[in-house]
Amino acid sequence: MTRILGIDPGSRFTGYGLIDQVGQKCRFVACGTIATQGDDMAARLGQIFGQLTEVVGAHSPVEVGIEKVFLARNADSALKLGQARGAAIAAVVQTGLPVFEYSARQVKQALVGTGGAEKHQVAQMVCYLLGLEKAPQADAADALGIAICHAHMRVSLARMAGASAIRRRRIR
Repeated sequence: MTRILGIDPGSRFTGYGLIDQVGQKCRFVACGTIATQGDDMAARLGQIFGQLTEVVGAHSPVEVGIEKVFLARNADSALKLGQARGAAIAAVVQTGLPVFEYSARQVKQALVGTGGAEKHQVAQMVCYLLGLEKAPQADAADALGIAICHAHMRVSLARMAGASAIRRRRIR
């Protein structure tokens, strides 16, 4: 069993989701949203750092998946997102956890089968794959999607590592 923490960073709302991967199956553990308070960016980054440190301490994940920063039209928004992402990474790296980065397109591809999927489609697949009756809050659902994406990548990489031969450009 491997416990995976997925993080969807944001300066106002940072989603987190934890799953247990047993073989090829994923099981829901917990999820939530860190809603930062105030207008001071430094204080909000401290809230993200502190609350993610608490999540790691409470649930003991062994690997972390986080969404990569995308290029935004607004440079100020991209900078704030990058800072929030940095606070999240620092919170988990201080405990020695390995961090794996995935683009939004990779997450959508892993869950829905197309990189151009809508947010509600990702949330529906998260519910389906984890057997949830109700969709979590949007940022938490995205974080669970990132954790599931990482779980799928782990399985694929393990298969490739255990492959015995390459035939017709396919790994066997």
